Amino acid sequence: MGFARWKSIVAAPAGLVVGVVASGNPANGDEGGVSYWLPGEFGSLSAAPLVPGWAVGIINVYESVSASGNIAAAREVTIGNLNPNAKVNLNLNLSAHPDLVLVDPAYVFATKVFGGQLAVSMGAAAGRSSGELDGTLTVAAGPLTATRQGQITDARYGFSDLYPETSLRWNSGVHSWMFYAAGDIPVGTYDSTRLANLGVGHGAIDGGAGYTYFDQKNEFSVVTGMTYNFINPSTDYQNGIDWHIDWGASQFVTKTIQVGLVGYFFRQLTADRGAAAFLGENLTQVAGIGPQFGFLFPAGSMQGYLNLKAYAEFAAENRAAGFNAWVTLSFSPKPPEAETHKARMFTK
Repeated sequence: MGFARWKSIVAAPAGLVVGVVASGNPANGDEGGVSYWLPGEFGSLSAAPLVPGWAVGIINVYESVSASGNIAAAREVTIGNLNPNAKVNLNLNLSAHPDLVLVDPAYVFATKVFGGQLAVSMGAAAGRSSGELDGTLTVAAGPLTATRQGQITDARYGFSDLYPETSLRWNSGVHSWMFYAAGDIPVGTYDSTRLANLGVGHGAIDGGAGYTYFDQKNEFSVVTGMTYNFINPSTDYQNGIDWHIDWGASQFVTKTIQVGLVGYFFRQLTADRGAAAFLGENLTQVAGIGPQFGFLFPAGSMQGYLNLKAYAEFAAENRAAGFNAWVTLSFSPKPPEAETHKARMFTK
């Protein structure tokens, strides 16, 4: 379900801020290499059937990411009446530490739709985002060399955008399938002149499909989807089309305890629009893998579920990378007594 639909926004990984650092105007949102889609949103049992009725998920996600890089390019510059070719070199270092809490109420309909189970949710988050960017820009044109150093630090509290989601699920024995559609309503804390934001500054739509195999003890889930990003009206910048795949594999060592692995891969498929020409296509990529632990427990008339998972990132391109940790607490209607061990209410 849509229990991870928030975005921690910090800007400016190496590779996307050439030309903006020199002017003191940091890149933000997707322009800084942070996608609308947060890798890791889906996980184990993501396509499994749910229990009809109201449910709520509370998720805390903490990220610690960094990036550094040296970018060189040749371009024409203007010095008086001359237009010599110049060598432009930029060395950047970024660190960011967003920490937000999402509250995501959801409703699962009992009435079938096209033979499947319909669920809807609307998530939003609040918290703190902070980041630091320092760099050195060197321009060499013939005998003339100019160097500029700078540092940008920013931290703020605020609210995220709104993240609606709907899904339709079908089940046949140990096999389950799902289609989902989601989006970004850009109403969160955002300022294009700031380094740290909690909204992305633009709308987005995302959709995809998922599959879960679950034999009541062993499970494997995979979800893939694509994101279309709308133009950021504050910057006239549009991020490219993104593709993502999230997966989870686990085993119930008892009826209430689950252990396993989770992972993801994210890749930008088409170029951004709005970057300086010599920046290239600005395609981003990142992968992650890590452990997970889940625990089911009774919560009055509801069923509670606690999940802990963490990802170490690698294979990053034009995007900050590091690690992220998720703590999820969710409550849903109790399943029929005979199906309690099936863990019908899970975070993605």
